[in-house]
Amino acid sequence: MKPVRSLARVMLSGIFVVSGARNLQNPERLVQAAEPVTGKVAPLIRNVHPRIPTDTVSLIRANAATQLVGGLMLATGRFTRPVALVLAGSLIPTTAAGHAFWKNDDPAARNNNQVHFLKNLGLLGGLLLAAADTEGKPGLRWRAGHRIDHSRRSVKRAVRTARRDAKIAVRSAATARRMPG
Repeated sequence: MKPVRSLARVMLSGIFVVSGARNLQNPERLVQAAEPVTGKVAPLIRNVHPRIPTDTVSLIRANAATQLVGGLMLATGRFTRPVALVLAGSLIPTTAAGHAFWKNDDPAARNNNQVHFLKNLGLLGGLLLAAADTEGKPGLRWRAGHRIDHSRRSVKRAVRTARRDAKIAVRSAATARRMPG
């Protein structure tokens, strides 16, 4: 891995490690801001499986644990592409719950939340880039297309060989019929 990629991933993951650890230790401070979002998400989670906890504190802790573990994995270069997508997914409810600037009446609070909203939007963009980064190696789409092209060429080569062998066999049979005996 190139040093720039390693450094960028560590820098990108820092916010997730720190905020994930902080929110895992003290989720109660986020309950009031998170309840509007968790209230909408909880019925969907119950539809998936009724035994999954859907209270606000549990969902905050789950999101925090996801961000902490995902941030550590991103920083260490483990499963970076899927982890970047998971972190991007965890960032969406965090941003919606914590930085809904359009709901603020106070201009200072509105400005502060707008800055954090845009910061999270930038983090989301960085995570999407990390999810798309193949580290200079061909992606799955290219590999699949390359494999298909290789297979087509192999089939064409096999057809040409079979035709050539068939022509040789026909000539040999014709020659053998002309020979006495």
